[in-house]
Amino acid sequence: MKKSWLAAMTLTSALAASPAVAVETVTAVHAFSPNLIYTQSFLDFVDKVNERGEGVVQIQVRGGPEVIGLPQQPDAVRNGVVDMAYTAASFYGGAVPERDVLVASNANAPYARANGGIDLLNDIHQEKMGVYYLGWFDSGVKYNLYTVNPPELDADGNLTVDGMRLRSNPVYDAFFKDVLGAQPISLPTGEVYSALERGVVNATGWTQIGLDDLKWNRFLKHRVEPDFFSTDMGVIVNLDRWNELSEPAKQILQEVAIEHERESAERFAALAAEQLEELKANGMEVVELEGDAAQKFSDGAREATWNRMRTQMEKQPMGLEHYDVLIEKFNKPE
Repeated sequence: MKKSWLAAMTLTSALAASPAVAVETVTAVHAFSPNLIYTQSFLDFVDKVNERGEGVVQIQVRGGPEVIGLPQQPDAVRNGVVDMAYTAASFYGGAVPERDVLVASNANAPYARANGGIDLLNDIHQEKMGVYYLGWFDSGVKYNLYTVNPPELDADGNLTVDGMRLRSNPVYDAFFKDVLGAQPISLPTGEVYSALERGVVNATGWTQIGLDDLKWNRFLKHRVEPDFFSTDMGVIVNLDRWNELSEPAKQILQEVAIEHERESAERFAALAAEQLEELKANGMEVVELEGDAAQKFSDGAREATWNRMRTQMEKQPMGLEHYDVLIEKFNKPE
């Protein structure tokens, strides 16, 4: 009995003396409100990390734009106010103009991950912004132009913007201004519903999923084809915080991010087709540009975005380094 008691006490003392391994916590914010499907995708990623990272690393979500405004989130990550953000790359284009390669991509994250494109973009994020680019989520989803009134076409079948009060944001500006010749009204996502309701705007770009989540389809009854652009939602992490993390924590975060890149791209591609049928069933009219007009529309969106990327890159110390290779790695041959 005495020997057993002594052995138990020795084990207890040893355990007490062993340093406890602290679970590493990463704080995070997201770009949109929780009801939007993109936010739900990010929260799904968080759940996967927290399940696999139990005892090692956990993501603590602080909230969305009500906590830190969408335009301020990238700087909040760069400055260490928060460790991580799920955000649109277009909102830090001044720091990393190469982000436009996501916007103009005709591919998705699995394609760009496999050929080293995302690793290169990560290196550029670290160099220019001091953040780690963890992953390109919900990729491959295209944008369309949605209008309240039937869109007008000229004699050659080109879309005209006469009478169109077009809502914009940094994603669309180059295309809407330089190609379509519009003078758009810049509004954050959270203010578009009331702007449509009051008639401040009567047209907007948006992705092929999530229109119903926002209830914008109560006003927007026409969708212009062809589509343009690609979603540029991704996760950035403060670089100092990333470097502080243990190797097991980094491995879990990166592995789950790569898995989520693939899973979200596949799920959202299927969902885009489903939601188009739902919109059409609920009265959405699809207006197809044809022939040269359709090609001009598609080419104009892509070339305006590449031109913007080139112009902004030329102003920075690295110049046009990686310009051509980025375009190659983020676009499938046509």
